[in-house]
Amino acid sequence: MDYSTITVSVEAGIAAVALNRPDKANSLNETMWQELQSAMQWCDDNPQVRVVILSGNGKNFCAGIDLSMLMNIQQQIEDSCAARQREKLRRLILALQASVNSLELCRKPVIAAIHGACVGGALDIVLAADIRLAAANTIFSVREVDVGMVADVGTLQRLARVVGEGNAREMALTARDVSAAEAREMHLLNRVFDDRDALMQAAQTMAAQIAAKSPLAVRGTKEILNYSRDHSVAEGLNYVATWNAAMLLSEDIQTAVMAAVTGSKPAFRD
Repeated sequence: MDYSTITVSVEAGIAAVALNRPDKANSLNETMWQELQSAMQWCDDNPQVRVVILSGNGKNFCAGIDLSMLMNIQQQIEDSCAARQREKLRRLILALQASVNSLELCRKPVIAAIHGACVGGALDIVLAADIRLAAANTIFSVREVDVGMVADVGTLQRLARVVGEGNAREMALTARDVSAAEAREMHLLNRVFDDRDALMQAAQTMAAQIAAKSPLAVRGTKEILNYSRDHSVAEGLNYVATWNAAMLLSEDIQTAVMAAVTGSKPAFRD
Protein backbone atom coordinates (compact mmCIF):
# COMPACT_ATOMS: atom_id res chain seq x y z
CA MET A 1 0.00 0.00 0.00
CA ASP A 2 2.41 2.64 -1.24
CA TYR A 3 0.21 5.72 -1.62
CA SER A 4 1.27 9.33 -2.07
CA THR A 5 -2.05 11.16 -1.54
CA ILE A 6 -3.82 8.99 1.04
CA THR A 7 -2.89 6.94 4.09
CA VAL A 8 -4.25 3.49 4.96
CA SER A 9 -3.91 1.53 8.18
CA VAL A 10 -5.79 -1.45 9.65
CA GLU A 11 -6.35 -2.30 13.30
CA ALA A 12 -8.89 -4.62 14.90
CA GLY A 13 -10.78 -5.06 11.64
CA ILE A 14 -11.09 -1.31 11.01
CA ALA A 15 -9.38 0.24 7.99
CA ALA A 16 -8.58 3.95 8.44
CA VAL A 17 -8.37 5.59 5.01
CA ALA A 18 -7.42 9.27 5.10
CA LEU A 19 -7.10 11.79 2.30
CA ASN A 20 -3.61 13.19 2.75
CA ARG A 21 -2.92 16.44 0.90
CA PRO A 22 -3.51 18.75 3.88
CA ASP A 23 -1.51 21.60 2.36
CA LYS A 24 -3.97 21.56 -0.57
CA ALA A 25 -7.07 21.11 1.61
CA ASN A 26 -7.08 17.50 0.34
CA SER A 27 -8.19 18.64 -3.09
CA LEU A 28 -8.63 15.75 -5.49
CA ASN A 29 -5.87 15.51 -8.07
CA GLU A 30 -5.65 12.67 -10.58
CA THR A 31 -3.47 10.55 -8.31
CA MET A 32 -5.85 10.86 -5.35
CA TRP A 33 -8.83 9.79 -7.47
CA GLN A 34 -6.90 6.69 -8.53
CA GLU A 35 -5.54 5.91 -5.07
CA LEU A 36 -8.94 6.25 -3.42
CA GLN A 37 -10.34 3.63 -5.78
CA SER A 38 -7.31 1.40 -5.24
CA ALA A 39 -7.64 1.66 -1.46
CA MET A 40 -11.34 0.80 -1.52
CA GLN A 41 -10.69 -2.20 -3.73
CA TRP A 42 -7.91 -3.29 -1.35
CA CYS A 43 -10.26 -2.99 1.63
CA ASP A 44 -12.86 -5.00 -0.25
CA ASP A 45 -10.36 -7.76 -1.06
CA ASN A 46 -8.67 -7.91 2.37
CA PRO A 47 -10.54 -10.32 4.69
CA GLN A 48 -9.00 -8.64 7.75
CA VAL A 49 -10.93 -5.45 6.95
CA ARG A 50 -14.49 -5.48 8.28
CA VAL A 51 -15.34 -1.78 8.13
CA VAL A 52 -13.76 1.39 6.69
CA ILE A 53 -13.49 4.90 8.15
CA LEU A 54 -12.83 7.54 5.48
CA SER A 55 -11.54 10.89 6.76
CA GLY A 56 -9.29 13.77 5.76
CA ASN A 57 -6.01 14.87 7.33
CA GLY A 58 -5.49 18.52 8.20
CA LYS A 59 -8.09 21.25 8.55
CA ASN A 60 -10.53 19.98 5.91
CA PHE A 61 -12.04 16.74 4.73
CA CYS A 62 -11.73 17.74 1.08
CA ALA A 63 -12.06 20.95 -0.96
CA GLY A 64 -13.22 19.14 -4.11
CA ILE A 65 -11.46 18.57 -7.39
CA ASP A 66 -8.04 20.16 -7.81
CA LEU A 67 -8.55 23.07 -10.21
CA SER A 68 -5.20 22.36 -11.86
CA MET A 69 -6.61 18.99 -12.87
CA LEU A 70 -9.55 20.72 -14.54
CA MET A 71 -7.20 23.06 -16.36
CA ASN A 72 -5.15 20.13 -17.70
CA ILE A 73 -8.09 18.17 -19.11
CA GLN A 74 -7.74 19.77 -22.53
CA GLN A 75 -4.20 18.43 -22.83
CA GLN A 76 -5.24 14.95 -21.71
CA ILE A 77 -7.92 14.60 -24.36
CA GLU A 78 -6.04 16.29 -27.22
CA ASP A 79 -6.87 14.70 -30.58
CA SER A 80 -7.24 15.90 -34.16
CA CYS A 81 -10.59 14.07 -34.37
CA ALA A 82 -13.42 15.77 -32.45
CA ALA A 83 -15.26 12.49 -31.86
CA ARG A 84 -12.18 10.80 -30.42
CA GLN A 85 -11.50 13.82 -28.24
CA ARG A 86 -15.00 13.62 -26.78
CA GLU A 87 -14.68 9.86 -26.35
CA LYS A 88 -11.52 10.45 -24.29
CA LEU A 89 -13.35 13.00 -22.15
CA ARG A 90 -16.23 10.59 -21.58
CA ARG A 91 -13.79 7.87 -20.50
CA LEU A 92 -12.12 10.30 -18.10
CA ILE A 93 -15.48 11.14 -16.51
CA LEU A 94 -16.37 7.45 -16.25
CA ALA A 95 -13.02 6.81 -14.54
CA LEU A 96 -13.80 9.47 -11.91
CA GLN A 97 -17.26 7.97 -11.43
CA ALA A 98 -15.63 4.58 -10.86
CA SER A 99 -13.50 6.08 -8.09
CA VAL A 100 -16.61 7.31 -6.29
CA ASN A 101 -18.53 4.11 -6.98
CA SER A 102 -15.75 2.12 -5.32
CA LEU A 103 -17.16 3.13 -1.91
CA GLU A 104 -20.51 1.54 -2.77
CA LEU A 105 -18.92 -1.47 -4.44
CA CYS A 106 -16.74 -2.17 -1.40
CA ARG A 107 -18.57 -4.97 0.41
CA LYS A 108 -17.48 -3.56 3.77
CA PRO A 109 -19.45 -0.62 5.27
CA VAL A 110 -17.81 2.78 4.77
CA ILE A 111 -18.20 5.46 7.45
CA ALA A 112 -17.36 8.97 6.22
CA ALA A 113 -15.99 11.13 9.07
CA ILE A 114 -16.19 14.68 7.73
CA HIS A 115 -14.84 18.00 9.02
CA GLY A 116 -14.15 21.43 7.56
CA ALA A 117 -14.80 21.74 3.83
CA CYS A 118 -16.71 19.04 1.99
CA VAL A 119 -17.51 20.56 -1.37
CA GLY A 120 -17.80 19.60 -5.01
CA GLY A 121 -16.21 16.21 -5.66
CA ALA A 122 -15.90 15.60 -1.92
CA LEU A 123 -19.68 15.57 -1.60
CA ASP A 124 -19.86 13.08 -4.47
CA ILE A 125 -17.57 10.80 -2.47
CA VAL A 126 -19.31 10.95 0.91
CA LEU A 127 -22.70 10.37 -0.71
CA ALA A 128 -21.38 6.96 -1.79
CA ALA A 129 -20.52 6.08 1.83
CA ASP A 130 -22.89 4.06 3.99
CA ILE A 131 -22.88 6.37 7.01
CA ARG A 132 -21.95 10.05 7.25
CA LEU A 133 -20.78 11.68 10.49
CA ALA A 134 -19.51 15.25 10.74
CA ALA A 135 -17.94 17.82 13.01
CA ALA A 136 -19.97 20.95 13.72
CA ASN A 137 -17.63 23.11 11.59
CA THR A 138 -18.30 21.15 8.39
CA ILE A 139 -19.56 22.98 5.32
CA PHE A 140 -21.19 21.15 2.41
CA SER A 141 -21.69 22.55 -1.07
CA VAL A 142 -22.47 21.34 -4.58
CA ARG A 143 -19.97 23.75 -6.08
CA GLU A 144 -19.90 22.75 -9.76
CA VAL A 145 -22.23 25.45 -11.13
CA ASP A 146 -19.84 28.04 -9.68
CA VAL A 147 -17.10 26.78 -11.99
CA GLY A 148 -19.41 26.57 -15.00
CA MET A 149 -20.03 22.83 -15.16
CA VAL A 150 -22.59 20.15 -14.36
CA ALA A 151 -21.71 17.82 -11.47
CA ASP A 152 -20.98 14.49 -13.13
CA VAL A 153 -19.59 11.94 -10.69
CA GLY A 154 -22.56 11.11 -8.46
CA THR A 155 -24.07 14.02 -6.53
CA LEU A 156 -26.93 14.65 -8.96
CA GLN A 157 -27.75 10.95 -8.90
CA ARG A 158 -27.45 10.29 -5.14
CA LEU A 159 -28.20 13.54 -3.30
CA ALA A 160 -31.97 13.61 -3.89
CA ARG A 161 -32.28 10.04 -2.60
CA VAL A 162 -30.76 11.25 0.68
CA VAL A 163 -32.13 14.77 1.22
CA GLY A 164 -35.18 14.87 -1.09
CA GLU A 165 -35.71 16.52 -4.46
CA GLY A 166 -36.28 20.06 -3.21
CA ASN A 167 -33.18 20.21 -1.03
CA ALA A 168 -31.04 18.57 -3.69
CA ARG A 169 -32.16 20.96 -6.41
CA GLU A 170 -31.61 23.98 -4.18
CA MET A 171 -28.08 22.86 -3.28
CA ALA A 172 -27.17 21.98 -6.87
CA LEU A 173 -28.58 25.13 -8.46
CA THR A 174 -27.43 27.73 -5.89
CA ALA A 175 -24.07 26.19 -4.86
CA ARG A 176 -24.70 27.70 -1.42
CA ASP A 177 -22.91 26.51 1.71
CA VAL A 178 -24.86 24.17 3.98
CA SER A 179 -23.81 23.90 7.61
CA ALA A 180 -23.50 20.61 9.46
CA ALA A 181 -26.57 21.46 11.53
CA GLU A 182 -28.67 22.06 8.42
CA ALA A 183 -27.22 18.97 6.75
CA ARG A 184 -28.33 16.93 9.76
CA GLU A 185 -31.84 18.37 9.52
CA MET A 186 -32.13 17.31 5.87
CA HIS A 187 -30.76 13.82 6.70
CA LEU A 188 -27.51 14.25 4.81
CA LEU A 189 -25.76 13.36 8.09
CA ASN A 190 -26.44 10.67 10.66
CA ARG A 191 -24.93 12.68 13.51
CA VAL A 192 -22.99 15.89 14.23
CA PHE A 193 -20.22 16.25 16.86
CA ASP A 194 -18.66 19.26 18.56
CA ASP A 195 -15.21 18.94 17.01
CA ARG A 196 -12.96 16.66 14.96
CA ASP A 197 -11.67 14.75 18.00
CA ALA A 198 -15.20 13.86 19.10
CA LEU A 199 -16.07 13.00 15.50
CA MET A 200 -13.18 10.57 15.08
CA GLN A 201 -13.86 8.95 18.45
CA ALA A 202 -17.50 8.41 17.49
CA ALA A 203 -16.53 7.01 14.10
CA GLN A 204 -14.10 4.62 15.79
CA THR A 205 -16.75 3.49 18.28
CA MET A 206 -19.32 2.90 15.55
CA ALA A 207 -16.79 1.07 13.39
CA ALA A 208 -15.89 -1.19 16.33
CA GLN A 209 -19.57 -2.02 16.83
CA ILE A 210 -19.86 -3.06 13.19
CA ALA A 211 -16.54 -4.94 13.19
CA ALA A 212 -17.77 -7.10 16.09
CA LYS A 213 -20.72 -8.41 14.04
CA SER A 214 -20.73 -11.34 11.66
CA PRO A 215 -18.70 -10.19 8.62
CA LEU A 216 -20.85 -12.40 6.40
CA ALA A 217 -24.05 -10.81 7.70
CA VAL A 218 -22.67 -7.26 7.48
CA ARG A 219 -21.52 -7.72 3.88
CA GLY A 220 -24.86 -9.26 2.95
CA THR A 221 -26.81 -6.47 4.64
CA LYS A 222 -24.94 -3.82 2.63
CA GLU A 223 -25.55 -5.78 -0.57
CA ILE A 224 -29.29 -6.05 0.11
CA LEU A 225 -29.63 -2.40 1.13
CA ASN A 226 -27.96 -1.24 -2.08
CA TYR A 227 -30.01 -3.59 -4.25
CA SER A 228 -33.30 -2.69 -2.56
CA ARG A 229 -32.63 1.04 -2.96
CA ASP A 230 -32.47 0.63 -6.74
CA HIS A 231 -35.33 -1.88 -7.19
CA SER A 232 -38.98 -2.36 -6.28
CA VAL A 233 -40.04 -3.87 -2.96
CA ALA A 234 -41.07 -7.07 -4.72
CA GLU A 235 -37.71 -7.34 -6.49
CA GLY A 236 -35.86 -6.63 -3.26
CA LEU A 237 -37.78 -9.31 -1.38
CA ASN A 238 -37.16 -11.85 -4.12
CA TYR A 239 -33.44 -11.01 -4.13
CA VAL A 240 -33.03 -11.32 -0.35
CA ALA A 241 -34.87 -14.67 -0.43
CA THR A 242 -32.38 -15.93 -2.98
CA TRP A 243 -29.47 -14.42 -1.03
CA ASN A 244 -30.47 -16.08 2.24
CA ALA A 245 -31.21 -19.36 0.51
CA ALA A 246 -27.51 -19.36 -0.34
CA MET A 247 -25.99 -17.65 2.72
CA LEU A 248 -28.26 -18.19 5.76
CA LEU A 249 -26.91 -21.55 6.90
CA SER A 250 -23.46 -20.28 7.86
CA GLU A 251 -21.13 -20.96 10.76
CA ASP A 252 -21.68 -17.35 11.80
CA ILE A 253 -25.31 -17.97 12.72
CA GLN A 254 -24.25 -20.97 14.81
CA THR A 255 -21.63 -18.83 16.55
CA ALA A 256 -24.18 -16.09 17.28
CA VAL A 257 -26.77 -18.54 18.67
CA MET A 258 -24.21 -20.30 20.86
CA ALA A 259 -22.99 -16.96 22.25
CA ALA A 260 -26.57 -15.96 23.04
CA VAL A 261 -27.21 -19.25 24.84
CA THR A 262 -24.01 -19.08 26.90
CA GLY A 263 -24.08 -15.33 27.48
CA SER A 264 -20.64 -14.94 25.92
CA LYS A 265 -19.37 -12.54 23.28
CA PRO A 266 -19.36 -14.08 19.80
CA ALA A 267 -16.07 -14.20 17.93
CA PHE A 268 -16.50 -14.43 14.17
CA ARG A 269 -13.69 -15.31 11.82
CA ASP A 270 -12.83 -13.02 8.91
